[in-house]
Amino acid sequence: MSNKGYSRFYRQFTQKILDKIVTPQVLGNTEELEKTIEQQLDKKIICYVLQDASISNTVIIDTEAQARKLPSVFTPLSIQEFKEDDSILALNVPSSKNEAYHYSAKLIRLIEALEKYPEYDIELVPVTVLWGRSPEYENSWFKALFADAWATPSKLKQALNISLYSRENYIEFHKPISLKSAIEKAKIEHPNFSPAHSIVKELNTNFNKHKEAILGPDLSDRRNLINKLMKTETVQDAIRKESIDHKISMFEAENRAKGYLTEVVSDFSYSTLRFAELALTKLWTQLYDGIKVHNFDTVRELAKDYEIVYTPCHRSHIDYLLLSYVIFNRGLMVPHIAAGINLNLPVVGQIMRGGGAYFIRRTFSGNELYTSVFKEYLHSLLSRNTPLEYFIEGGRSRTGLLLPPKKGMLSMTVQSHLRGATKPIAFIPTYFGYEKLMEGTSYLNELNGKPKEAESIWGILSSARKIEKVFGQVHVNFGEPIFLDKILTANHADQIKLNINDELPQPVVQTVNQVASSILENINKAVVVNPISLISLILLNVENHALSEHDLISQIDQYRQLLNDAKYDSRMMMTELSSAEIIQYAKKLKQVETFSQNNENWIRVAESQKILLSYFSNNILHCFIVPALIAMLIQSYKKISCHYLIDNVKNIYPYFKEEFFLKWNLDELENEIGLILNSLEQLGWIVQQDNTVSIALDEQMQNKLLSLAHLSSSSLNNMIMISELLKQYAPTQALSMKELEKMGKAVLQKLFQTQKIQSGYYFDSATLKSFISILKQNSLLNIQDDHFVMSDDFEEKMSAIFNWYDLDTRQAIIEALHFNEKELKQFKQPAKK
Repeated sequence: MSNKGYSRFYRQFTQKILDKIVTPQVLGNTEELEKTIEQQLDKKIICYVLQDASISNTVIIDTEAQARKLPSVFTPLSIQEFKEDDSILALNVPSSKNEAYHYSAKLIRLIEALEKYPEYDIELVPVTVLWGRSPEYENSWFKALFADAWATPSKLKQALNISLYSRENYIEFHKPISLKSAIEKAKIEHPNFSPAHSIVKELNTNFNKHKEAILGPDLSDRRNLINKLMKTETVQDAIRKESIDHKISMFEAENRAKGYLTEVVSDFSYSTLRFAELALTKLWTQLYDGIKVHNFDTVRELAKDYEIVYTPCHRSHIDYLLLSYVIFNRGLMVPHIAAGINLNLPVVGQIMRGGGAYFIRRTFSGNELYTSVFKEYLHSLLSRNTPLEYFIEGGRSRTGLLLPPKKGMLSMTVQSHLRGATKPIAFIPTYFGYEKLMEGTSYLNELNGKPKEAESIWGILSSARKIEKVFGQVHVNFGEPIFLDKILTANHADQIKLNINDELPQPVVQTVNQVASSILENINKAVVVNPISLISLILLNVENHALSEHDLISQIDQYRQLLNDAKYDSRMMMTELSSAEIIQYAKKLKQVETFSQNNENWIRVAESQKILLSYFSNNILHCFIVPALIAMLIQSYKKISCHYLIDNVKNIYPYFKEEFFLKWNLDELENEIGLILNSLEQLGWIVQQDNTVSIALDEQMQNKLLSLAHLSSSSLNNMIMISELLKQYAPTQALSMKELEKMGKAVLQKLFQTQKIQSGYYFDSATLKSFISILKQNSLLNIQDDHFVMSDDFEEKMSAIFNWYDLDTRQAIIEALHFNEKELKQFKQPAKK
């Protein structure tokens, strides 16, 4: 048998065996590659690139390539008289018995062919093939010995890889590279070297970056890491200071520092990840109708060149598990997660540590040793390019609206980066869209005034057992990345060098504030408008929370049209269900119910779900809040000039932007208002004529405009209530933030009792702080000794902003904010613990 015949037989034999025992997982989306190759197949020659020569890897690549209608690896490659038997190039090929690696002879021949025939080009398609992941954490020494890592596998090791990791084989096709362009670039940048030198170096670097994104950096075991951190100059200095400041021995101070590290440091274990992946796959199948992931390719592209910091919104304890599962399941290394110390429970805490959790106290205040130890640990993670995750809101939102950012972790991340960075940092805002929450019952209790329960995983699991396990779908949408270096440069902070205990200079503080706001804005830009949030938004803002089925279908259609005409952002995702299917879906999840009235089917919110559904309504409220404000102004004036309408919106918009983390700056707002007005006119809800806007004459259309306007009423009522409380009590009561929050809740309770406002209304410390923040920015309010001091023109400015608002509502709020002396004293008393 000839050599070619033997090679073909061996290849076919290998292919048959591998087809039976290996289940490859192809990472990433190959659609773009397929489209590119299909368009250029007649113009360019395709050649796949492997980092190391391997017949088994080559065969697997060929199988997966043909399954995606890509050219076969074994297609002969020819340029005039230059002919190759196949279309695969291995960068590192053993050239002799001692296996010293030299430039591939095939690569040299391909370069020579293109130099002789410059009208041709070859598209190099690099392909990463891995067997197993992250051997440093394998619990089996035997599997750890043979799992894929950074060393080139021998033939024996490759055979054992196949037997041990047949179901953990990962393949990723990367973007094509023009060999012709690579040759030209090499000649310009390195004229004294062979082009093969630069091409191999660049391709090897890219292969290693892709490997690191999948395998993660090499992390030492926990005990060694703690010992290493204890010896750092930063921790040793902190120990000496602790000993002097607290008059304790160095031995005792060292024990404290070691105790803090033991409390904080994760205990990353690949076996825990594999167990969690299997367990969670089963759990998700039981709980959800599916997990929908959007825009993950953004992360995959960035992972090889950037330090990734995932910064998701925080809806549920499930967030921890869900994001790690999605990332690991799609072939990237899971992040190390900042978890509250309250979750460091027996058994559960250890499992979380194994999955990459490190535990953090709610406050570092007054504990310099703990602060130094934690900062040094965080710096060690960033220095080794370990992906991180933390919740920018700090805690879970109880209203469904994003909470103001807690900037502690973000500040420490930026400070660490300015101490010395190995890679640029990319923050990945991430949106979670649920249709039902496991913690729904506990959230409901808290919103009804019951004290907050201690957070725990056990609490979630017990809740899951008590309620019916139908949670619909869950969406994970990865938002537009935020690049730290870009914002540092914009604030002239990119050249600042910091040490661990340095106070952050103003340009760095501005950077932290800007990054924090951008993260929350980009989370909202990645909104998922799911069936439950959309139907909740509509039904909770109509009379008696009910509509006829015909009217509800019409209104869902029209709200979707409004979203399409004035789309909040390109990353926004919207349910593909029809309006009728949305109603059926909500009934299936027992969020709405049907009843008959006047021989017609009606849909209403289930009584037990009214407050909970406001949570999901609030998830998407930011998409509608500017249209709602516009509708409210038109409804109030009946007829208004476009110029005056725009001025009114611009006056109120800064308060809405702060509360809802809206994406537009003031100079972008006018264009958005125009889009919204055109959409409302197309819907028939308003009339535009002679540079004025007026309500439609049709009563049904007026009701629809009123329903939209109602979406802004909670925020506007809160703003008016807070400003009236400040006017009434700040000059005489030495009013603090906590007292103002108590007063606000008391006012709302009175309004509920007199039925001036509906249930499902939201007001919490986050709502209050966002309004106060803009008042301070506009120099209308100041805080001195923890008490509010109003500007001289406070009343005048507030009156000018809100004088158009419904007089009856304003009067009802003013009447409800009168308190007697006893009540005022109660507001000043500290809350009972």
